[in-house]
Amino acid sequence: MASLPFVRGALLVSFSVLLTVVLGFGLPALLNAVAKCCGFPETSVTECIVGVYFMFVLYVATPRIPRGSIEVKGKAVFITGCDSGFGHATAKHLHKLGFTVFAGCLLKDEGGEGSKELEEMQSDRMKVVQLDVCSEEQVNRAVDYVNTHLDDSQRGLWAVLNNAGVSTFGEVEFTTMETYRQVSEVNLWGVIRVTKALLPLIRRAKGRVVNVASMYGRMGNALRSPYCVSKYGVEAFSDCLRYEMKAWGVKVSVIEPGNFIVATGILTRDIVATTAGKLWREAPPGVQEDYGHAHFDKHMALMRSYCSSGQKDVQPVLDDITDAVTSRRPFTRYNPMEPHWWIRMQVMTHLPAAIADRLYF
Repeated sequence: MASLPFVRGALLVSFSVLLTVVLGFGLPALLNAVAKCCGFPETSVTECIVGVYFMFVLYVATPRIPRGSIEVKGKAVFITGCDSGFGHATAKHLHKLGFTVFAGCLLKDEGGEGSKELEEMQSDRMKVVQLDVCSEEQVNRAVDYVNTHLDDSQRGLWAVLNNAGVSTFGEVEFTTMETYRQVSEVNLWGVIRVTKALLPLIRRAKGRVVNVASMYGRMGNALRSPYCVSKYGVEAFSDCLRYEMKAWGVKVSVIEPGNFIVATGILTRDIVATTAGKLWREAPPGVQEDYGHAHFDKHMALMRSYCSSGQKDVQPVLDDITDAVTSRRPFTRYNPMEPHWWIRMQVMTHLPAAIADRLYF
């Protein structure tokens, strides 16, 4: 009896040959048949490939097709991480659209600038609440506040946007287990904690759960393992929740932003310098000796170069969040990112890893 590795290898080779034959002969033949049925002359293989590529480009470039919108009046949303960045901008944007916004801010009790700006709007539809997503007590207090301030006519909470998050970097051997825990506590467990607390209100309204993940929730990258681990978790949690909530009429969407470092200020040269010093000081002596300062400094210089990169306007993210909250048929995933990042994500998630690794690492 043939060994399992031999059988697996034979099956992979057979599948590759079959796929090559199908794509090389079947696809052009199919396209020729379709063209003939439509009354067009038979095309060449080259023209078929060009046609398929044209449709692909059209799919990528075509603006989003409207799918109907819900009535905003009388609906309330809960947003985490409203001190700055996406959360702060989204809170103001959804308020402008007519939603009642419960804006969770980490630094409200400390007089943070972001929470002050929202409070100074002096609107009865902008309600700022103290919220550390890592604190069970603060999450429960926020939920009590929402219950107290929802109108009877609102029939629950229409949407929760889990946006609060932190970012970090560093090679695996330089990153402590405490760092992995801290990042996941905010980026993943915070999402789960807030969602579980608000789900009864969301189910009552047959509303939405919108989780902000990242393109790094779909593909890994060097120096970003703590962040990637937490965002992969958000993706998995969102998928599982979507399956479970379908019976309740609740829709779950994931926002996967690309590089918005400049727009959000989530990574600055000061942050890189502080983090780099901490990484080197806390690394075991053997790791310091094996890697060497030259290697370490090279990667820290790479992180510094990222501080001035990325999109400068958060509007693409706001547009996708708004669609996820207001569309009658929201998408499962949204990808607000630059074209080269979108292509990289498709390559790394759909092509064999050997090809993706050769192209990008």
